[in-house]
Amino acid sequence: MADYEERRRLQGDEGSFSGRPAARGAGRPLPAICDPSRLLHRVVVLAFMCFLGFGSYFCYDSPAALQTQVLQDLNLNTAKFMQLYAWYSWPNVVLCFFGGFLLDRVFGIRLGTIIFSLFVCVGQVIFATGAIVNRFWLMEFGRLVFGIGGESLAVAQNTYAVNWFKGKELNLVFGLQLSMARLGSTVNMNIMGWVYSKIADLVGTGHTALGISLMIAAVTCLFSFMCALVLAFLDKRAERILHKEQGKTGEVIKLTDVKDFPFSLWLIFIICVGYYVAIFPFIGLGQVFFIEKFNFSPAEARAVNSIVYIISAPASPVLGFMVDKTGRNVVWVIIAVVTTLTAHMMLAFTFWNPWIAMSLLGISYSLLACALWPMVAFVVPEHQLGTAYGFMQSIQNLGLALIAIAAGAILDTRGYLVLEVFFCACICRQYFPSVLCVYRILVFQTSYLNQSAAVRAKLQKEAASDAE
Repeated sequence: MADYEERRRLQGDEGSFSGRPAARGAGRPLPAICDPSRLLHRVVVLAFMCFLGFGSYFCYDSPAALQTQVLQDLNLNTAKFMQLYAWYSWPNVVLCFFGGFLLDRVFGIRLGTIIFSLFVCVGQVIFATGAIVNRFWLMEFGRLVFGIGGESLAVAQNTYAVNWFKGKELNLVFGLQLSMARLGSTVNMNIMGWVYSKIADLVGTGHTALGISLMIAAVTCLFSFMCALVLAFLDKRAERILHKEQGKTGEVIKLTDVKDFPFSLWLIFIICVGYYVAIFPFIGLGQVFFIEKFNFSPAEARAVNSIVYIISAPASPVLGFMVDKTGRNVVWVIIAVVTTLTAHMMLAFTFWNPWIAMSLLGISYSLLACALWPMVAFVVPEHQLGTAYGFMQSIQNLGLALIAIAAGAILDTRGYLVLEVFFCACICRQYFPSVLCVYRILVFQTSYLNQSAAVRAKLQKEAASDAE
């Protein structure tokens, strides 16, 4: 009752935007949909959080969805095409360290989210304009601007989630956000070809039709920008009503911590880079691969190329729950790596239906993300987590930028078979460090990496007792 009376008093003082008592009376509580402390209002906020990154993920793979059209209409080779992905990654080699700092210390989470979503929107518009005027350098610049906003916007989205849903709901919220991100990529893969065909019927094929199609895709970024504005308003209102502080990312970046990173953490970095460079560049080049090798139509090629994201959307929360309950993260990482290697070998050396291999790729991709990223928290102290995750993302983006360029060059000179062998080599290169990591953990028992969930809980309980 005391808590209810306190909240009612706050709502009575703060409930009117004008500062005057509301018509309903100062003592009456807010409706559930307008009360920041009620579940219904937070569900509304969650909807805007999920759509905050929808435009960014929708437009990230727009080059992959229109790979055939980009190559033909702009008269590009594959190496130049993959530069569009490299330019997205280059700014994030640095911004992974400073994005959280800018959100916490310079802009604040609300203004920072608006600024980064604006970068995403403007970057996509510049990218589309470059296609309309047939200036590839302008398209590259647009992807650079787009990349400045994209990764930092994801950090802001996670910060909002922690601020509003800290506690038992947080894992579900992260799963829903990831599912919405994958939904954006999936819709993009399957709709952009249809959009291009409709525009081509009106203006004819060529760079103009390509640019207009990309400009239509920018509408999703504009929608996400509007979600950022609404979220800022709702968060500011909740801060005023509930007297809470503005959200922080929790990232503390100290580059001097790098010298104290344990050997197992560097192995995790190697696994991360070696794995993701065999996923995202392949999806970026997958459409033409399925057309040429399996004689798929463009629509079928786009559909099978998007199956990784389609599976990841529902599978990520489920697999995350499974890893939480069982532990043994290193074992799950090895299973994901072996499954991914099997999928790439099937695509490279067989003519089996590619839906099988791509489905395996989608499952293994989700499993590795659920098992690998939490491992960082097991091997470094809490005060170094921000630096460790920032360094991990920085190395990942550096690897993606370099491998994107290399994959384009290999495809132009050697073809898809050699490219698939290259991806298999990338996976094998990081499989052996994971085996070494297992050996180190099982023999020396230096961390929680490969322990079961029950053993981890017991050790945490003993540590808490010792601390008391």
